[in-house]
This record gives sequence, C-alpha cells and structure tokens, in this order.
Amino acid sequence: MKILFVGGNGAGTIFPDIPLAQAARNAGHEVIMSGPEVTMPAILGSGVSAVSVTGRTIQDCRVNREGVLVPTPPRGPERNIAIGRMFGRLAAHSLDALIDLAERWRPDLVVSNVLAYAGPLVAHHAGVPWVRFATDIAEPLDIDLAAAAELAPEMERLGLHGTPAPAFSVTLMPESVRPPTAPVALPLRHIPCSTQSSLEPWMYTRGDRPRVLVSAGSRVTPDDDFDLLKGLVEKVAPLDIELLIATPDDVAARLDLPAGARAGWLPVDVLAPTCDVMVHHAGGNITLTCLANGVPQVFVPYLPGLEEHSARIAARGAARLVDPENDSAADIAGAVRDLLEDPSYRAGARRLREETGRMPLPAQLVPDLERVVATHRESTDAK
Repeated sequence: MKILFVGGNGAGTIFPDIPLAQAARNAGHEVIMSGPEVTMPAILGSGVSAVSVTGRTIQDCRVNREGVLVPTPPRGPERNIAIGRMFGRLAAHSLDALIDLAERWRPDLVVSNVLAYAGPLVAHHAGVPWVRFATDIAEPLDIDLAAAAELAPEMERLGLHGTPAPAFSVTLMPESVRPPTAPVALPLRHIPCSTQSSLEPWMYTRGDRPRVLVSAGSRVTPDDDFDLLKGLVEKVAPLDIELLIATPDDVAARLDLPAGARAGWLPVDVLAPTCDVMVHHAGGNITLTCLANGVPQVFVPYLPGLEEHSARIAARGAARLVDPENDSAADIAGAVRDLLEDPSYRAGARRLREETGRMPLPAQLVPDLERVVATHRESTDAK
C-alpha cells in the first residue's frame, strides 16, 4: 500500500504527523510525506521520505492572488477568515506539484493534516480515499470554510463543489479537553517528536533546581515574534530555576541569557520528562508534548484561537492561562511559581498524561488505514 501524507506549513505542524507515517512505513507500507520546502528538514530528519511541493511559506501567503498584501486582523472572526484564506493560498501553490506526484507515484491513500487543504483535492484527483489528521488545536470550522472559498477556482477545475469528505478523522487531543464542536474522530496517542541532536547528559537528567522550559514556537525568527520570546524569557529569568529556552539557534544567539540558562534548538521530546513547568505560546506540538509527559503548563496565547484549548486544559487543573493583554512579569512569574509550589497542578497534568496514555498508539491505527484502502478497492472492483 502507498500512503501519501500531506503535511502542514511548518515544523510545529509536521512533528505530530510523523509517528503515524513512521508506523505505516514500519508496517511495510510505502510512505511519502509532502510539504512546503521549509518543512523538509523536519520530515527528512525523522527518516521519512519527503517531497517539497512549494517554496512558499504561510507568511508569503499573506499576499493574495492579485499580488496585494492582506493584513491579518488582530482579533475576531475576521482573523480566522484571513488565516483560512492564507492556508487556502498555500494549498493552491502546492496543488500542481502534489497532482504531479500523485500521477507519477499513484498512492492508494492520502492522510492530510487538517490545515493542508490540498490533501483532499489531490485525493479526489487520484480517485483514492483520504483521512483527516487533526490536533484539535486552533483548527476552527471558519478557517476551513475560508480556505475552501479561496480554493474555489482549483475545486472547479477538478470538478468539485466543495471539499470531499474524509473516510474518517483522527484526533490527537484527549477527549476530556477536546473541543465540543470537533467532528467525530478516532483517537491517536501523541508521540512527542522533534529535530534531534547529539544528546548531552544534562538533557535527560534532572538537576537540583526546578527546570522550566520557555518557548514561543518553531517559527520565531530574529525579525518575527522575537520580542514575544524575549519578553517571556525576561519575565521568567529572575526565578530561582534552571532555565531552558527552546528556539531556533539564530534566535537563541540574539537573546541576552542569564547565567546558567541554555537556549537553542533543543530536543523538547527528550527534555519534557525532566521539566517541572513549560511556559509557552500555546502551540499545538508543545501543548501535546506536555500532555503526554504530565508537565504543568503556563499558556500565554499571543495568537487568537489558541486560548480555547488552553482554557480547557487549565480547567482540568493542569495549567495556568495568562491573558496576553496582561502578561506582566508578576503575572507570568506568579503563574510559574504557583505551578511549582502547588502539587495539585502536577496531579492534574498527571491525570491528562494517563488519559493520553490510554489512547491507541500509531501502530494500532495502521489497520484502520488498511481497511479504508481495502474497502475502496472492493467498491471500485464491484463497479
């Protein structure tokens, strides 16, 4: 069986997909994962075969089809519509390369990241079923609808009047904190994954002081969102902690680090079991990594749409949610201190870790993928 995984727009959206791709390959199936050029290091570093389908990034897609830069509203429904349009344009830039890949390689199944809107279209063109892969973090329906509207010309070209329905959906989010409006989906355990490096003993052992990791996501650059990360570091640094900052190396080089702090592209999947608290922007990959390891979290959701899952996890007693409009040093440091000193947060995080641990492993989902293909072949042969 040949499975084409259509990945997301950056490393943070690629890493959650990789364990299922690896499991399918380890079960003897042929696997290719596609994505924008910027995602190639993350995919190839995991040992999965990869094809780059566009040199564009999601930031490039702020420019519309007429070549006009479209500002993204800071808040409200208009923001999700603008984001959906951006993802739709990224899909449009990817579609021809994906169709060429499908025509040459002839996959039997497409597994598409929920925000990779070209996936369902290439599956339709190839005449094969597709599976929807979601983290259920910042993936609201209005983004889907806006992306579909943006892709109307491509859909018309393919003879479609809307996005084809998936054979089934997969979710990485534990049921107790899953959005109530999310579609029915098969649960899948999140296996933390990140770009690897040669490990040093401090990475997998715990020191004498509480260990706190700070991150603002994998897409931070010296020119984009750097001030958000810098602000988080400055607000946490005065605490009596061992401070780690997970960020690209070129960003780390610009940070004014306190004594003893470590910063760079750190293997967060290895570090997570040794951490006492993680302070971050509420991104999907790091949130799920904390849930899988029972690490209490301080959410500072600077981007709209990330506060909803943050609030649900906080309501389960596993996190603190800090309003980004009131993210003073006292607020963030106080939240970290509370999580370190109050054992109830660790207990809440442990309950979510246990729930996550009961979800099926990627290898257990592979038979479901096989059944979808077998059923499709039977129905095709019967015609």
